[in-house]
Amino acid sequence: MLGQIIRDIFGSRRAASQAPEERFTSDNPLTDYFYNNTGFPTVKWHHYFEIYHRHFAPFRGKEPVVVEIGVANGGSLGMWRHYFGAGSHVVGIDVDPACRQFEAEGTTILIGDQADRAFLATIRERVPHIDILIDDGGHRMDQQIATFEELYPHIQPNGIYLCEDMHTSLWANFGGGYRRDGTFLEYSKALIDRMYAWHSHDPAALGVGAFTRTTHGMHFYDSVVVVEKRPTSQPRQFETRGTGASGVAQPVRFRP
Repeated sequence: MLGQIIRDIFGSRRAASQAPEERFTSDNPLTDYFYNNTGFPTVKWHHYFEIYHRHFAPFRGKEPVVVEIGVANGGSLGMWRHYFGAGSHVVGIDVDPACRQFEAEGTTILIGDQADRAFLATIRERVPHIDILIDDGGHRMDQQIATFEELYPHIQPNGIYLCEDMHTSLWANFGGGYRRDGTFLEYSKALIDRMYAWHSHDPAALGVGAFTRTTHGMHFYDSVVVVEKRPTSQPRQFETRGTGASGVAQPVRFRP
């Protein structure tokens, strides 16, 4: 139904002249796949596709291991395999045993509760290499926090963690609330401090830790946070100046 609504919105102006065989096309292969979907149902917010493509494109054609928590109707599993290409492997995780039906070549289904840290520990053993982790699971605060704490350190050093539907941090029936302590949104905001810890003058209160050393950046979008992993070291600042007629700039002072 959602797909049809979007097709109506985007296609209403050309509907009169549209040939029956014409397909939705864009500059984003994920959008194309979604709106031309003839496989299992999937539901996504339209603006997510730009976010996915922006952060996932470097992994296309490189046989990544993609873990998606939240299988539901199975539709996104095929979308990821199509997008990342031959050799990619998708691991779907869901609490519903019925999701085992979606297991196929290139797709593994694991059943368990993402709020169960013991279960998440088994994921580290069963999936020793993770390039991209997408949390589209139960969307409750305890689930999102447990998943991040148990699996973010396990993602490969140049991987991506993405949590979607974070607007549930504002919804009481998911354990959320505006500025409420313990929501994943507030938890994510605190991660910014930890990423900046290189510059802290109070290491007892904010010291450099594993998150600081392994995180390159955080990107906040409507309902989505993306965390980019990359090994980091203490930032250095240089001052440069020209050297006469040559115009060559030279570093003249290091600032820790």
